[in-house]
Amino acid sequence: MHLRAPWAVHVIGAGLAVSVLAGCSEGTSPQEAAPTASPSTASPSAPTASVAPLAPGEVRIAGEVDKPYTLTLGDLRSRPQVSVRVEYTSAKGRQKHTYQGVLLHDVLKDAQPRFDTSRKNGQLRGIVAATGGGDYRAVFGWAELDPGFARSRVLLAVSEDGKPFEAAEGPRLVVPQDTRGGRYVSELNQLWVGTVDPLVDGTPGSARAGG
Repeated sequence: MHLRAPWAVHVIGAGLAVSVLAGCSEGTSPQEAAPTASPSTASPSAPTASVAPLAPGEVRIAGEVDKPYTLTLGDLRSRPQVSVRVEYTSAKGRQKHTYQGVLLHDVLKDAQPRFDTSRKNGQLRGIVAATGGGDYRAVFGWAELDPGFARSRVLLAVSEDGKPFEAAEGPRLVVPQDTRGGRYVSELNQLWVGTVDPLVDGTPGSARAGG
């Protein structure tokens, strides 16, 4: 009996296997059988943080700041205004305009950038990326904007030559010290503040222009 039992088990197992195979051949074909879930569909992906879409004329201030916020053309117009006369060269030739708006430094300062105050002049490690229509982007060093280090008056302009910008047009970044208009970012929608440390030192984190 002890010698015949294993053979009986094998016979039964073989019979079950034949039955299963027969059922598959008589039922659905391999193409019709339910597909096996791939790793990407078997388990849900990790949730990602959603960013609210911006309406025309809105600007998001984000990055390495304690108080990220979004402002509108109306918000900018309600702040103290500064006027600058500029001359620069663009693809359309020589330009001369008078712009009115708010100092960029004041807008960024309200977001409270997280500069390392334990380092001497830690804010000089700061950078600002301005993004406009068509994902156009220009970068500034913090010292270019800080009145404690530079005499520049970079503006978030709300009007040009007395004509207010429509929501689809503005605000516009105006850089009086530049001789070319490459950093005059139109349809401005994002200002990202960070530091060069992650790039230079290879420290954890990345200097992304997303928020």
